[in-house]
Amino acid sequence: MKNIYSNIRKVNTKILSKAVNHLKRNDLIGVPTETVYGLAGNAYSRNSVKKIYSLKKRPKFNPLIIHYLNKDQIANDVILNNNFFRIYKNLCPGPITFILKKKISSKVTSLATANLKTIAIRFPKNKMIRKLLKEINFPLAIPSANKSGGISPVEPKDVAEEFGGKVKLIIDDGKTKIGLESTVIDLTGRAKILRPGSLSAEKISKILRSKELTERKFKKIKSPGSIKKHYSPGIPMLLNQKIVNKNFAFIAFGSKYKNDKNIFNLSKESDLDEAAKNLYRIFRIIKNKNYKKIYVAKIPNRGIGIAINDRLNHAAKF
Repeated sequence: MKNIYSNIRKVNTKILSKAVNHLKRNDLIGVPTETVYGLAGNAYSRNSVKKIYSLKKRPKFNPLIIHYLNKDQIANDVILNNNFFRIYKNLCPGPITFILKKKISSKVTSLATANLKTIAIRFPKNKMIRKLLKEINFPLAIPSANKSGGISPVEPKDVAEEFGGKVKLIIDDGKTKIGLESTVIDLTGRAKILRPGSLSAEKISKILRSKELTERKFKKIKSPGSIKKHYSPGIPMLLNQKIVNKNFAFIAFGSKYKNDKNIFNLSKESDLDEAAKNLYRIFRIIKNKNYKKIYVAKIPNRGIGIAINDRLNHAAKF
């Protein structure tokens, strides 16, 4: 499809240099990760982070995830522990975010951490964003590149639809591989999952040799994705539906559903990875078609299906 947005550019040496210059000037850019597209800014700059919150209309109490190239870059920002090293060795870089205690000496602006004593950090796997992180001497605050509470972007045009020319550069790396946000694990005490993602609690528990990873109690919001209404197309949604209503959009899963103009199938092959990759794309299609209500078929609650159901439950809070 022809690119109609002048601020969406395929990465090359010139565009990479331009991206670096924008970030050094505390401008924001749209970037790909393996999960969703993000809105990137200098995590050490209060001015840059302030722009992120303003553009996204994000509540100041909702912290951002700070992205680094590798563990060597985080020594001055967070207090590390054995659980972190175990997971890092096995799963990083990748779609996992760690909640760790913030060092007093950290240069990460308190605005990015919502004035908490913790920092959410991640080491993205996407090759393009890793190239960018190699070219700068500061980490990047990168929330999803959408207005707060809305549908996360999974391709560059989604970012342009959200913000238009307010983001001067959006780096085009095609559709994201996973399509759902990272798994978030709190390692400040007993390890626990705060947000499910493509890396399951079962997989992480084997690495930590622990069975205490499914507890999710929020005394404070330490992580993105903790607000009740999130990932939403802004349309009333009914989950676990069996009957197709022709007057409304129906999000299907599996081969038993016929092709029809109001039926949007996450995966005809009942493939949960494919379903995860298609979820936000289908949300955006339905929204653009101006449907007044969405019915959703039951999604198996296993593997990445747990993360899909988490996003559906948040999106259904209307």
